[in-house]
Amino acid sequence: MANKLIGEMDLHKRISNIFAARNIITAKDALSMTEFELMELLDVGVNEIQSAVRLISQAASPPCLSARSLMEQKVENEYLSGHLPTHLKGLDSALCGGIPFGVLTELVGPPGIGKSQFCMKLALSASFPKAYGGLDGRVVYIDVESKFSSRRVIEMGLKSFPEVFHLKGMAQEMAGRILVLRPASLSDFTESSIQELKESILQNQVKLLVIDSMTALLSGENKPGDQRHQQHQLGWHISFLKSLAEFARIPIVVTNQVRSQNRDETSQYSFQAKLKDGSQEHTRTYDSHLVAALGINWAHAVTIRLVLESKSGQRIIKVAKSPMSPPLAFPFHITSAGISLLSDEGTELKGPGINNIHARGHSEMINFNGDCS
Repeated sequence: MANKLIGEMDLHKRISNIFAARNIITAKDALSMTEFELMELLDVGVNEIQSAVRLISQAASPPCLSARSLMEQKVENEYLSGHLPTHLKGLDSALCGGIPFGVLTELVGPPGIGKSQFCMKLALSASFPKAYGGLDGRVVYIDVESKFSSRRVIEMGLKSFPEVFHLKGMAQEMAGRILVLRPASLSDFTESSIQELKESILQNQVKLLVIDSMTALLSGENKPGDQRHQQHQLGWHISFLKSLAEFARIPIVVTNQVRSQNRDETSQYSFQAKLKDGSQEHTRTYDSHLVAALGINWAHAVTIRLVLESKSGQRIIKVAKSPMSPPLAFPFHITSAGISLLSDEGTELKGPGINNIHARGHSEMINFNGDCS
């Protein structure tokens, strides 16, 4: 709730505009300052500052609820929003119906593992008629790396749902419901264009927003080493995406790339063997492990993290983070119909392997600079 946008709170419009003009965007930005600091920065009287801080605090700190109230609220939200089915039986079962509405879901994995294929299949599912398990809505697909393929989407539809896609004009209608945007960097998303995107989602029955990939969107904006600016930009967009998901009650799916662990990170993990004198073994502990890019703040922002990896020649999709499922792993392959699970029975995971990401041949391309791969 600290990332809740001040512009969406019940503040007087004049005060809200003053906060925005001084780049105080979220509740965290405002509440991290003293009332005196806010008075100086905003040039506003003490009574107005105290009133604004009180309203921001109330909006950022929801009232305490009993377990029963939370359960009733969850049931109501599920009824109003629900899930976007992935049409992968085991995964949908683990996620209680599919990709949940109102939160951020992340797909993370090395290049070529199937993240974009997964996203295209989800876009197809969201645009599909409700009678066939879809959401019968439109999709906004932000295709940063130009990987979206209309031909591939239609192929998936023909192979997965032949009884529907062979109907005259159905393939064209489904493809026409997916709006593809191709920005080069975050600078293409000005405040006005983001507001237009939000209004378009609300007015045009958009049922899914996909960003493929967030890492590429950020890397197109920043020069190497400009970490402070990158984290500031990322924080602002995390706030916007979470707010949009909650406000519009739609699933937002974002892909993330991977990076190599550096020596300092790797030496902190418990799975490393210890020598007899108690020191940790540094050799061979970093030759096959990757971690998600974008850092810890991003990891906390996503509600669902699905990891796609390749281990011993087998592709695996892991439910690495979910409030409704234990960590599970499902083997999968990619066919003309898209991603398909080899087994609907997930294997429960334990220990540090939950967040480690494996990629075939990764030991040959390790770098210790923390760059995205």
